[in-house]
Amino acid sequence: MTTAFVFSGQGSQFVGMGIGLAEDYLEQANQALGFDLKKVCFEGPEEELKKTEITQPAILTISVAAFEKLRTQAAAVAGHSLGEYSALVAAGVLTFTDAVKIVHLRGKFMQEAVPVGEGAMAAVLGLAPDKLIAICQEADGVWPANFNSPGQIVISGKKTSVDAIGEKLKAAGAKKIIHLTVSAPFHCPLMQPAANKLAVELAKIQFKDATIPIVSNVTADYVSQGVKMKELLIKQVTSPVRWEESIKRMITDGVNSFVEVGPGKVLNGLIKKINANVEVKSYDEFKR
Repeated sequence: MTTAFVFSGQGSQFVGMGIGLAEDYLEQANQALGFDLKKVCFEGPEEELKKTEITQPAILTISVAAFEKLRTQAAAVAGHSLGEYSALVAAGVLTFTDAVKIVHLRGKFMQEAVPVGEGAMAAVLGLAPDKLIAICQEADGVWPANFNSPGQIVISGKKTSVDAIGEKLKAAGAKKIIHLTVSAPFHCPLMQPAANKLAVELAKIQFKDATIPIVSNVTADYVSQGVKMKELLIKQVTSPVRWEESIKRMITDGVNSFVEVGPGKVLNGLIKKINANVEVKSYDEFKR
């Protein structure tokens, strides 16, 4: 088997995650961040854990701890949105301490970019990408945000625009539209203020070249240079996540086994929809 590790994104969190796995890394995160992330992960409350600036360092910490348990070399790594930072730690581009600090700030900047209640995201099921892109281009204030799998694309933008575009998408053939419970409209141009602030913080951090090939969310192509990855992380905030293309790229290059590293099994489900013939496992299944 040729294996790639894929790292969980936001939405995979749950109270109790990391118990028996990530105690040491959570202690390191507590020191780096200056607050008790471990307590929130283990005990909640859930509403606190769901805050973007808490969720992002929490998932990254659990994911990095899970990666350390694997002790196996991967042919490639990739991460869904936030998960890209975990992939960078796995590939030696970022230190864990730098990564946990920056994703905490990333979450804070994203939350500040659009006032709560003014942005929205929705999953569009069963509509071809070209049709969805065309409808979004004709609309005002709504963009494709995640190309997750065949038949599942997430849109993002102004709440009024996301609500209004629903009927057009259904008329074009969308089977279902699911409004997502999120605190901000991620991966669209409304996040430009967050991207600007993130660029300032990323400029302070050393990015090394990757020891494992990384497939970028923005390009769906391999990146190895640390300086290039830094540029792409800034673009990632306002650009769609090209997840389906990223997985297909790795499969084309010989990957036939994917291990989801982090809490939950969301990515495993998406990968099975992209290609039912590849092997998918969670990190705890893989290590056995």
